Amino acid sequence: METSARLLRLLSLLQTRKDWSGSELAERLAVTTRTVRRDIGRLRDLGYPVDAVQGTAGYRLGAGTELPPLLLDDEEAAAVVIGLRTGTGSLAGIEEASLRALLKIEQVLPSRLRYRVDTLHRATVRVSGDDLGETVDPGILMAVAEACRRQERLRFDYNRHDGTATRRDVEPHSLVSFQRRWYLVAWDAERDDWRSFRMDRLRPRPPTGPRFAPRPAPDGDVGSYLSRQLASRGWPHRAVVRLHASAADLAERVWPGMGVLEAVDEHSCLMHVGADSPWALSWMITSVGCGFTVVDGSAELIKEIELLAQRCAAAV
Repeated sequence: METSARLLRLLSLLQTRKDWSGSELAERLAVTTRTVRRDIGRLRDLGYPVDAVQGTAGYRLGAGTELPPLLLDDEEAAAVVIGLRTGTGSLAGIEEASLRALLKIEQVLPSRLRYRVDTLHRATVRVSGDDLGETVDPGILMAVAEACRRQERLRFDYNRHDGTATRRDVEPHSLVSFQRRWYLVAWDAERDDWRSFRMDRLRPRPPTGPRFAPRPAPDGDVGSYLSRQLASRGWPHRAVVRLHASAADLAERVWPGMGVLEAVDEHSCLMHVGADSPWALSWMITSVGCGFTVVDGSAELIKEIELLAQRCAAAV
């Protein structure tokens, strides 16, 4: 095996497992342990931080001060390209860097991978509504993520939906990416409850505060909590309806952001739903496609449902 090809093979092996003994690497590469030691030195000269594992005469690929060239398999390369093409629109200031990275990877993609990526790209339709216009400063995102990781109280200025400015002091729990927007889920001590905050409306006030003991996730799952918040509280018109089918049977009909299902028994469930008008609310409820009973809804919603029933009856 040529030296350059052997180095690539060696690097690939080091990336697939945490620790390798010199004899294992020599056996895989069909060379002597002396050749392995020499090749490890070449990788270090190229910038790869290969550490010696004490006591086992082995090696481990570690973290260095600079990013060396990476080896990606087919699935990893395709995932990176697809992610760069579609997933960076909600972060401000990284569009140019994303484009540079995308061009570098696509330039060396094998034809088989380029075909797979292009096939998916051509078959995907981007709806203009997905481009929400609000972007998040990556620096703010990282600062909040660090506060979550270190479990340190976070102070920030926040612009509410109605435009009023507030100052908050919270225990940050998690960042959530939901439908091309970023949210912070945190415990608000002043309100003695969990709250969610749009990251594009948030400006941290350094430094962070004292550390805190982490609390269990709201609703047992941060994603479910945020879905419920956005579906039932983030809209001017809201309702709770009892659907005459189980939550498991209806799960695929209720998409994230439309509503949140709450299991009741094997024959029914509650749906918490919100919309920007009573008409839209009535449409979303009836679009689930099963019998229902309004548990909590406005007079305007009841009127819209009655009008819809009359139109349907007249049509047949």
